[in-house]
Amino acid sequence: MGSRWRKAKLALGLNLCVYVPKTLDDVSPSDSWISSDPTAVSPASGASDFRALMPSTPTPTSSGLRLSKSSASSKKACAICLAFMKPGHGYALFTAECSHTFHFHCIAANVKHGNHVCPVCRAKWKEIPFGGPTSCEYPHGRARVSPVNWPQDDGFVNVLRRFPRVESLNRQHRLTPLFHSSEPTVFNDDESLGSLAETAEEIQHGCMRMVEIKTYPEFSAIQQSVSEENFTILIHLKAPFAPMMQLCSRNSHRNTNLLKTSRASVDLVTVLDVSGSMGGTKLALLKRAMGFVIQNLGPSDRLSVIAFSSTARRLFPLHRMSESGRQQALQAINLLTSGGGTNIAEGLRKGVKVIEDRKEKNPVCSIILLSDGQDTYMVTPTSGGAQPTQPDYRSLVPSSIRGGTGHQIPVHVFGFGADHDSESMHSISETSGGTFSFIETEGTIQDAFAQCIGGLLSVVVQEMHVGVECVHPSVHLGSIKSGSYANQVTDDGHNGSIDVGDLYADEERDFLLSVDVPPAGEETVLLKVGCTYRDPVSKETVNMEGVEVKISRPLIVVEQTMSIEVDRQRNRLLAAEAMAEARAAAERGELSEAVCILEERRRILSESLAVRSGDQLCLALDAELREMQERMASWQRYEASGRAYVLSGLSSHSWQRATTRGDSTDSSFLQAYQTPSMVDMLQRSQTMSPASRHPNIQMRQAKSFPAPPQPG
Repeated sequence: MGSRWRKAKLALGLNLCVYVPKTLDDVSPSDSWISSDPTAVSPASGASDFRALMPSTPTPTSSGLRLSKSSASSKKACAICLAFMKPGHGYALFTAECSHTFHFHCIAANVKHGNHVCPVCRAKWKEIPFGGPTSCEYPHGRARVSPVNWPQDDGFVNVLRRFPRVESLNRQHRLTPLFHSSEPTVFNDDESLGSLAETAEEIQHGCMRMVEIKTYPEFSAIQQSVSEENFTILIHLKAPFAPMMQLCSRNSHRNTNLLKTSRASVDLVTVLDVSGSMGGTKLALLKRAMGFVIQNLGPSDRLSVIAFSSTARRLFPLHRMSESGRQQALQAINLLTSGGGTNIAEGLRKGVKVIEDRKEKNPVCSIILLSDGQDTYMVTPTSGGAQPTQPDYRSLVPSSIRGGTGHQIPVHVFGFGADHDSESMHSISETSGGTFSFIETEGTIQDAFAQCIGGLLSVVVQEMHVGVECVHPSVHLGSIKSGSYANQVTDDGHNGSIDVGDLYADEERDFLLSVDVPPAGEETVLLKVGCTYRDPVSKETVNMEGVEVKISRPLIVVEQTMSIEVDRQRNRLLAAEAMAEARAAAERGELSEAVCILEERRRILSESLAVRSGDQLCLALDAELREMQERMASWQRYEASGRAYVLSGLSSHSWQRATTRGDSTDSSFLQAYQTPSMVDMLQRSQTMSPASRHPNIQMRQAKSFPAPPQPG
């Protein structure tokens, strides 16, 4: 038997002259006849493709004419297809527990037919690659995420499943190919929600809690004979806390199911930059971060994945993150490759299309956009002429979701690294109603995603509308300072409103109003503040009765102290205004002026009542302004990180929502808007060791992935 096998190998290696591809380490520049296109050596390409790679006249020195017996060569060739294995050439690799490595699609096809032993050492495997499409199912011979002409990148992610469970899943849920040669024109293939929505409504009934409304006048009393202009009133809102539904379901025999559906489910679309500059470490860490997101989505949440470079493609339809859904999503992430330019607009267009075309809707929907580059396709100056003008960043956002259209989908944007266009990223987030985060170091990308989804998975209030009514006929509203939230004051000054939108569990909002107060001889009721909102689980509309704002009117006011709450929020607004002014000065090239603006504002804040009282928010604001001063010390520093840092700070303060800034999410001034759900998710991310970032993903350490500069 052994003799026959040796003869077969001899015939295969010598008589047929089948070329055994070299590894990349073995290829020299003189080997010009070896194709540089990795698709040329695809196992599914056919014999003619392999013959095309052979030298026209084999010579005794042609190493490709025989199978190498060296251990080094055998480790670099797939034992199934005999083609070389090299990270960065478009093939996902699978390393088994016996330490032998194969092309992922080769071993997946092998396992698909019931073979659960190693083809090399015949060891029995406890874990095998999750079954999926093989190379023959793709028009170009291998599973592709990118268009045919995209350069390929690393694939060191192994998606594992215990093989008995794989067989069970394959019987219960037939897997379909992840990627197709062409996309549907309408993305109405979202997975049905089934009875999950009905169960959620059933849980919510009778367990709903209310938003908390508090008001604080600047002073508690105004002298009877005195009239005050621009008298400040603070409106403080706080959303219900997250665990309330779990308490309501403790006595139910369906406790486990109730806990899973006690919050509003999410439709999440991730739009990921896979341009050339995202190669190496960046792409590896992005895959890891997406694995964390997939792990922490529930079975009623749905996820879709869009990848973009020079063009965009939907890699994964909007599917529920059930056990099988997670595995398919991990397969899609596993196959991400990098290459090409940066077409942010096309990526967003596809992401919005997924949401707009869906047949069914979860109560919450959002888009996460990550990019490390500058859009090279859509960003153009707003007008012609000799002088360059501000690019039209609004053109990056599909018109259907821009502010004021009534169909706003928040895009939470993450600018990755020093080379991204922070101005366009910030503009996208502001236009859509999302936040902008600046990921300065590669290692914090998972933490940034964790903080964001910690909020998205805890939405308890939607479409909140705050109404303000002047009770005293001589009291008139002046202005409403609400940051990026739209507000309106009627012409007669008797009514006003603020559109707050969504609130995460335990999230707080603070708005400052100014009113004109007339003389009066008795206690004056200035305003009545109420709100309406929709509960995302029960879909019921909640109407909160108005809370009255009163001040006393004594004959003489001897001495009184300003409200600490009002002073705190006034300082926050003053700090945000200083950031905006400093940024404008920096963009004019006046860095010294920008630093002076920040320094002067710090001095003013230091003299305020809240700072003198040791208020933590105001102390954090001072630290934040000081950090911005340091990042404006030179133009090089400002270009590299200062601009993005300031814009992320402005985004955070204008929406009163936590963003990631710089190289850490632990600084005290970054915790001002964090909710308990955000903190919990962030701690999950930070306490996971690199080896256990996700139970179904194994990845080489980041240091194994070189990250040379690449275009795009």
